[in-house]
Amino acid sequence: MHKPLPLQCTSLNFRDYQFAQAMLFAIEEINNSSDLLPGISLGYKIYDTCGSSARGVQVALALVNGDEIVSAASEEPCTKPAQVQAIIGETSSSPSMAIATVIGPLHIPLISYFATCACLSDKIKYPSFLRTIPSDYYQSRALAYLVKHFGWTWVGAIRSEGDYGNNGMATFTEVAEQLGICLEYSVAFFRTDSSDKIQKIINIIKASTSKVIVTFLSHMDLEVLIHELSNQNLTGYQWVGTEAWIFDLQIAAMDKHHVLDGAIGLSIPKAHVSGMKEFILDVKPLNSSSNEIFTEFWEALFSCKFNLSESLAENQRQCTGDEDLTGMHNSFTDMSLMPIIYNVYKAVYTVAHALHSALSCNQTCNNKVQLDPFMILQHIQRVRFKTKEGEEVYFNEYGDPAAKYEIINWQPRKDDVVDFVSVGLYDASLPAGKELNVQSQSIIWARNLKQVPVSVCSEKCPPGTRKVLQKGKPVCCYDCIRCAEGEISNVTDSITCERCLPEFWSNERRDACIKKEAVFLSYQEIMGALLTAASLFGTCMTAIVAFVFFKYRKTPIVRANNSELSFLLLLSLTLCFLCSLTFIGRPSEWSCMLRHTAFGITFVLCMSCVLGKTMVVLMAFRATLPGSNMMKWFGPTQQRLSVLGFTLIQVIICILWLSISPPFPYKNFKQFKDKIILECALGSAVGFWAVLGYIALLAMLCFIFAFLARKLPDNFNEAKFITFSMLIFCAVWITFIPAYVSSPGKFSVAVEIFAILASSFGLLVCIFFPKCYVILLKPEKNTKKSMMGKGAPK
Repeated sequence: MHKPLPLQCTSLNFRDYQFAQAMLFAIEEINNSSDLLPGISLGYKIYDTCGSSARGVQVALALVNGDEIVSAASEEPCTKPAQVQAIIGETSSSPSMAIATVIGPLHIPLISYFATCACLSDKIKYPSFLRTIPSDYYQSRALAYLVKHFGWTWVGAIRSEGDYGNNGMATFTEVAEQLGICLEYSVAFFRTDSSDKIQKIINIIKASTSKVIVTFLSHMDLEVLIHELSNQNLTGYQWVGTEAWIFDLQIAAMDKHHVLDGAIGLSIPKAHVSGMKEFILDVKPLNSSSNEIFTEFWEALFSCKFNLSESLAENQRQCTGDEDLTGMHNSFTDMSLMPIIYNVYKAVYTVAHALHSALSCNQTCNNKVQLDPFMILQHIQRVRFKTKEGEEVYFNEYGDPAAKYEIINWQPRKDDVVDFVSVGLYDASLPAGKELNVQSQSIIWARNLKQVPVSVCSEKCPPGTRKVLQKGKPVCCYDCIRCAEGEISNVTDSITCERCLPEFWSNERRDACIKKEAVFLSYQEIMGALLTAASLFGTCMTAIVAFVFFKYRKTPIVRANNSELSFLLLLSLTLCFLCSLTFIGRPSEWSCMLRHTAFGITFVLCMSCVLGKTMVVLMAFRATLPGSNMMKWFGPTQQRLSVLGFTLIQVIICILWLSISPPFPYKNFKQFKDKIILECALGSAVGFWAVLGYIALLAMLCFIFAFLARKLPDNFNEAKFITFSMLIFCAVWITFIPAYVSSPGKFSVAVEIFAILASSFGLLVCIFFPKCYVILLKPEKNTKKSMMGKGAPK
């Protein structure tokens, strides 16, 4: 409804006055130098923008227009126009952006010593802007790395509502997300905001669970916020700050309630310029009424108007101009901002060196060169020199200097004074991963603690677990889920569990893969030892029977049924017992081929002998019938050939099996999750079942012939015993098939060994034990008469 009042500067800022004094010091030093710009004197004009973008543009245009009348005549006429060749300033980012936008098309260099917004590095928008302070692009990244270094993944953020705060926080947020850092809240405010808005920000801080607050605040905005936080005694938070306030004694003096105790942040590295402090403090009031700014400064400094000096008891007194600043303690005598003051010094020298180059100065300068701002801008962009303190000054293609920051920690003393302690360094020029160097043991944290505060949404997931995001929450809020069997995570905060290789399995803690236990039927375990004992026992029993038969080979009972086949059958049974041993132990390429072929061939040899004995009994009985000549066609030679022929068929089957697709050692990972079953794969299933099928065929023939001869005279033949042994044999191998298929791992091998031993024992006991009984215990029946006496049918 009303036209706003024009902007007025209402008070003097000692900080900005220090900057003005630094510029004057640099100019006087250059003008008194015979090496830099010999014969040339630098002039200057100073305007106060009062931190306003509008006023900054106004005074910049006044400098650019150069329409002021030269008030003092000189001995030599001034040959250069009053238009400035370069502007030093502004302090803040937003006014600098406004000024750079206006003077950019004119190519007038604008060199700032304290405007850090990364947006000002855009050479398309701000072609003539340069600065002697690093860009917030580097500071924002450095802050993110600093936060990550201390393990803070859940932080709050407060920024100034302006280009400095918004752009700085935007870069920080982008880098923080890449590093796995989440912002619980991010709020902005300006120092002129209402108390209600500031209260909302304070309520957000109170309601938050994060204990770390990252700030991109100007010192003026922070002053307002600190006042409100102090009123509500909101202490105990870990503050992370920027160069705008982290090294500011004025902010520290205001923090009476220790809200910022333990704060940590980035600062421009300490600097020292010899003679600078003495020059700044060596000020006297001027009598001229036209120099109101100096008169106002002097009155403010000595409390003539604003009562800023605590060392003086009188609030109102006359200033004489002879006052001494020695012993004064206020924001003007505070030299904590010397790094920024040094940036002003470097900015002035940058312009001087550019002029020195443009004027081709050596012993003298070429005064005939017609200077223009664009020429000066080009020389400034290429300038490279060392200050008297030894620091090299230059600009990159964006008009920015090399980025280097000190890490500052607020350490309160007992006398309510804060020490700004350097606890590390960030150098953006170093290789990736080595930019940050922090001495954590030297830091004092919030609440005067020595231990790093914790600020996370969720505790770290230990090895053996993985992170699962909580629905509807940021990525830093998650639950820790234990890895599944066979999977591990061996790092903290793993987002996935890695599956172990097939030969490995996860341990109980799920943080390491351990080699699976190799399972096979070994001689050392009880089951393997028992089967080995049974095999050796069967071998010994067969050997004993063979010994008995050999000793009594002349007796009728041994000779009655082809003793040659009996001894061959005993040999084959011995081999059957021994072949079971090839199934025990770690499978190898040779053992896998041997166990199946040895088993197949020895059992066929055994069945061939039994079949031969059965046929001998049957044919011998038929031969006693009138007119029969059956024994002529089944004599000893034919019996040997039949055994050889039947066995040779199995040998051919085994050779084909081994040639086409032989058995091989195989690691079975599927049957047990945490064990490896070492077994022999069949290679060709057709070959395996052909071997078993052929044995079954011979067994069925034996059973049929024995069944046909079952009613022959008992003492003359052994048909009943063969029939009974074949019943046992068939029963064993019929039950073997389902038991073998359903048995896991080494138990399937044990089932196969058991079937071999059981069927072998069945043949040995049923066929040979009755004869041994007669030979050893009933010798009176082991006669031809006795056997023939009961041979006639009833």
